[in-house]
Amino acid sequence: MSDLQLEKPLSKSMKGGQVKLIQEWVTLHGCATGIDNEYGPATVAAVKLFQAKVKLPQTGVVDQATFDKLVAPMRRALKPIAPNGRTLGQLGLAYAQQHLKQGPREVGKPNCGPWVRLYMDGNEGEQWFWCAGFATFCLRQASHTLDQKMPVLRSFGVRQIADAAKAARTFLGRPTTVAQRKRIHPGALFLEEGGRTGYLHTGMVVNVAGSVFHTIEGNSNPGGSNNGFEVIARTRAFGPAYDFALV
Repeated sequence: MSDLQLEKPLSKSMKGGQVKLIQEWVTLHGCATGIDNEYGPATVAAVKLFQAKVKLPQTGVVDQATFDKLVAPMRRALKPIAPNGRTLGQLGLAYAQQHLKQGPREVGKPNCGPWVRLYMDGNEGEQWFWCAGFATFCLRQASHTLDQKMPVLRSFGVRQIADAAKAARTFLGRPTTVAQRKRIHPGALFLEEGGRTGYLHTGMVVNVAGSVFHTIEGNSNPGGSNNGFEVIARTRAFGPAYDFALV
């Protein structure tokens, strides 16, 4: 993956290439600078500030050592997890929790940045809502680890996930009874109804607790937006707006 490999050292006055990536990562690490693909004085200063934070020589040049520190959160998120007897859904949830711990979020413009590109197979931009990309990415990690078939459709669209679940008979529409809710196991996807396609948001279920369910979801925020800016853990109340794709 190019976002995890340094093509060449980057320094003052360079333009294009991976300069934008460096500006994104220093900003994600709290050393904010403009994201304009030009390695100007502000980028040099931001890189030096980051280097000081991670106890590297403050050269303002992104060499391999600096780059490795910049992308370390993503590498930690992608680290394989031993199954240890987990089901595919449980392992998918473990991967989601591993990602959550690294604080994935957008940077620069809406639905942009290295985390968005990771979950969206290189795509980014205002129209690329990434909640489904995040949830199905984590389940794909689990599927690869266990060498099993994906339990849901790997997709960027919630509508497509719902349709595939219906075809596979793993779709649960608006569960209202205790028995129905007991079918929702860790790693299942909630499918929030709404929008022009019939669905507008999704995320992974951590567990069900009576009238509520706990989640890890991407492209959201503390208010539960379907176009937020981060991966976040939330609690949602069951209601007529939620269907589920079971795993």
